[in-house]
Amino acid sequence: MENEGSYKILITGGAGFIGANLCEYFLSKGHRVVCLDNFATGHRHNLTACLADANFTLVEGDIRNLADCQKAVAGADYVLHQAALGSVPRSINDPVTSNEVNVSGFLNMLVASRDAQVKRFVYAASSSTYGDSESLPKVEDKIGKPLSPYAITKYVNELYADIFSKTYGLETIGLRYFNVFGRKQDPNGAYAAVIPKFVMQLMKHESPVINGDGNYSRDFTYIDNVIQMNERAMLTANPEAINTVYNTAFGDRNTLNNLVAYLKEYLSEYDAQIASVPVIHGPQRAGDIPHSLASIDKARQLLGYDPQFSIQDGLKQAVKWYWENLK
Repeated sequence: MENEGSYKILITGGAGFIGANLCEYFLSKGHRVVCLDNFATGHRHNLTACLADANFTLVEGDIRNLADCQKAVAGADYVLHQAALGSVPRSINDPVTSNEVNVSGFLNMLVASRDAQVKRFVYAASSSTYGDSESLPKVEDKIGKPLSPYAITKYVNELYADIFSKTYGLETIGLRYFNVFGRKQDPNGAYAAVIPKFVMQLMKHESPVINGDGNYSRDFTYIDNVIQMNERAMLTANPEAINTVYNTAFGDRNTLNNLVAYLKEYLSEYDAQIASVPVIHGPQRAGDIPHSLASIDKARQLLGYDPQFSIQDGLKQAVKWYWENLK
C-alpha cells in the first residue's frame, strides 16, 4: 500500500451500515471524512460517534442530484461509493427508483469524481452480478445473466466504471460484496437483511422464517473484512490492481440452516430460552440465487487481502453488538 498520510475521503451512503463503519474506521486512522447521505435507508444514529469528530463533515444530499455530488466530492483525494438502494425484492417491486439511484446516481458520482480529479474511485459492486452462472466458486471474469433489476444496476455500474477508466483515466476499483453483516446493520424495515432480522426475532423469542428449505448457501462476510478490502483497494500502489473488480468475501459458504443454528447457539449464551425457539420455512423468494461462494484468490494476489473473520467469528461479534445495543 501507499505510504499512508492523511487523506480527505468522501464516503457516499456514509450513514448506512457499511458506510458508517467505513466512516468510523477512517476517522480512527486520522483521515478527514466527508459523508454524503440523504437518509433514505441510512440512519443519523449510525453517525453519532462521527459527528463528534472535528475531521468529519456531513453533507445531506442525494446522488441523483449532480450538484450534491459535486459539493461533496470537492477537494477529496478518494471516493468510497457505498450509496445505493440495496435489496433484490425492493428492485422487483420498484425497478424505476432502484435504477435512478443505482445507475443515474452512480453516473453522477463518476462525473463529479472525474471533474474533481480524485485519485481513485472505489465502489460497492455486488455478488448479484453473477446472476444465473452456476459455477462455484465465483470467479470475477465469469458471470451469468442478471436475475433481478438490482443485479442489472450493479452490473451497469461495473460497465460505467470501466468506461470511465478507459475514456477519462479515472482510477476505479469495484468490490463485489457477498452478504455483508455486522454491527450497525438495520434489523427493521421490509427489506432488512437476513442476519439482523433473524437476530431481532430470536431475541424476542419469535420464529425466524427461512425462505425455502434452508439449503441455499451464502458466503457471509463480516464487516471488518469489508473495511480491510476498501482500505487495500483505496491505497494499493500496484498498477495491475486498479481498473478492475474484486470479490469481497471470506471464501466459505454456509446454508441458511447453518446460519440460524449458529445464531441460536451464540444468542442462547445471553438468553438460554433462545435455543428452543422453533424455525419456520416459507416459500422461496423470487430472484434469489441458490448458492453463492467467492474465490478471493484475485484479491489476495493483487491487493494482499487477508480476511480475518470467519462467519463464526463475525457472528459472535455481531450478536454481542445487537445484544448490547438493541435489547
